[in-house]
Amino acid sequence: MSDTNTRDPTSLRTPIVAVLGHVDHGKTSLLDKIRGSAVIEGEAGAITQHIGATAVPLDIISSIAGDLVDPDDFDLPGLLFIDTPGHHSFTTLRSRGGALADIAILVVDVNDGFQPQTLEALDILRRSQTPFIVAANKIDTVPGWNATEDAPITATYESQSDRVRQRLDESLYEIIGNLSDEGFSADLYWRVQNFQRNVGVVPVSAMTGEGVPDLLTVMMGLSQRYMKEEMEIDVTGPGVGTVLEVKEEKGFGTTIDTVLYDGTIRADDTIVVGGMNEPIVTDVRALLQPRPLAEIRTESRFEKVDEVSAAAGIKVAAPELANAMAGAPVRVVRDRDVDDVIDEVQAELADIAVDTAEEGVVVKADTLGSLEAMADALGDAEVPIVRAEVGDVAPRDVSVASTADDSKQKVILGFNVDVLDDADDRADIEDVTIFTDEVIYQLIDEYEDYVEGIEQAQQDTILENITRPARFRILPDHTFRQNDPAVVGVEVNSGTIKNNTAVVKFEGNEPERVGQIKGIQEQGEDVDEARAGNRVSVAIDGPTVGRQIEEDDELWAEIPEKHAKILEQELASEIPGDELEALNMYLDNQRSRDPFWGK
Repeated sequence: MSDTNTRDPTSLRTPIVAVLGHVDHGKTSLLDKIRGSAVIEGEAGAITQHIGATAVPLDIISSIAGDLVDPDDFDLPGLLFIDTPGHHSFTTLRSRGGALADIAILVVDVNDGFQPQTLEALDILRRSQTPFIVAANKIDTVPGWNATEDAPITATYESQSDRVRQRLDESLYEIIGNLSDEGFSADLYWRVQNFQRNVGVVPVSAMTGEGVPDLLTVMMGLSQRYMKEEMEIDVTGPGVGTVLEVKEEKGFGTTIDTVLYDGTIRADDTIVVGGMNEPIVTDVRALLQPRPLAEIRTESRFEKVDEVSAAAGIKVAAPELANAMAGAPVRVVRDRDVDDVIDEVQAELADIAVDTAEEGVVVKADTLGSLEAMADALGDAEVPIVRAEVGDVAPRDVSVASTADDSKQKVILGFNVDVLDDADDRADIEDVTIFTDEVIYQLIDEYEDYVEGIEQAQQDTILENITRPARFRILPDHTFRQNDPAVVGVEVNSGTIKNNTAVVKFEGNEPERVGQIKGIQEQGEDVDEARAGNRVSVAIDGPTVGRQIEEDDELWAEIPEKHAKILEQELASEIPGDELEALNMYLDNQRSRDPFWGK
């Protein structure tokens, strides 16, 4: 299986692993367990603490996984786990052409199953085409579970009672079914033949460590088998990475936490960083890593290093970084022309640029990757964007949103960002609505509900001012007054009759206006309208019973042609079925003499 001798192992970088999942499903606990097991298994210093990442070398993985991992079968150096779990870091971390993470773990609580952020994480994995496995976490909480600390799942699963196994199986197959519903073929990992076509589900417990050996084994196996070529890098080449976070650091000013995925960065390098307005060219002052755990109590939290090679997380201290953007590229210049490197950074930023329209909503997000994910999701929902930027919601965003002509677009959608106080005040004055959320699809759902509310209110206003369809019949022996006005008993067959509505009678297909309803009474009480099925007396100003109208005549509310067109083309789904029936009959009558009436 191994081909260690055919390739220089120094040219293979560590695969980068992202951990995603719903809040409280155990992402951080799982990372802590892997880290903790690694520290226990290794000598002090075996685990390299990085900025935003933890490197777990192959020999440590092998000692955690036991018989499942033979180091001689692998020539990848280990795994680099991103420490800030969740889709936030995943969307932040980008490399050229997509997600920076080479592989992902989707953590799902076996008790809770799929939740909003699970679905969101799956959507992000699908869009970025990142291979992933599912860690079905919290198996130790299955009632009756008998834990075996840090054991492979197959061994600990077999030691459970039939009832406990059955309970766990039900939860696992529900997760597999949920994955299928989302378009992913999945099965328990030991049953998966082809991990490129099927998602492996690994039952684990972040608390007891059960299944963690299996999880690490599958991660290493997948990386070795399917990603080795992608891990080949020129270690000595100029470093390439992505900004994870922009932070103020005491004694160093503004710094960038960076994940390096290619080449090397040195303490004296010139770098180009993606900025808010334009790329930033600056010189590295210091490269900082956390001090080893044994020295954590020292005055300084960081120690300076001379250089770092991929894959690694590193804090870069340099001047002029205030406008650096989370998610933006970082490139070392070294012996190249600085303008060429600036062009590369601009080209990469252009790949992430969001297409904007003349009109639309304003979008703000915490990172470039999040902004891109928001734009993709809004594109799917057919919501146009007028402006999209990284950063908190500020007064200038409100100014842009306030210029929208359509009230549905006087909106700012903020993903994982704060709203500055003065922006909130300005929004109240400018009548701009701000939505914020930490789940993209929930944010879009909130906006769509808001739009639906506005459209419904607009429909209601139109309906209030439009003549509604109605068909009614004069009842025999129910003439109470012949004229001035004629007062007759009627039965409403379909639709709604209202006061002040003009009334027509069809002679053949010719509509003839006979008068106007001037009063409606139901059981002696004045009412404004009567619905289908009601029997009421109506006063009709204009006709005389026995001349223009007769008992048993069918009469109609007269619908102006413009109103009929709006009813048919825009409001047909808003009116009751019997009104729609009356409308269609009315249109049939009118169109039998003029086929284009009301069109």
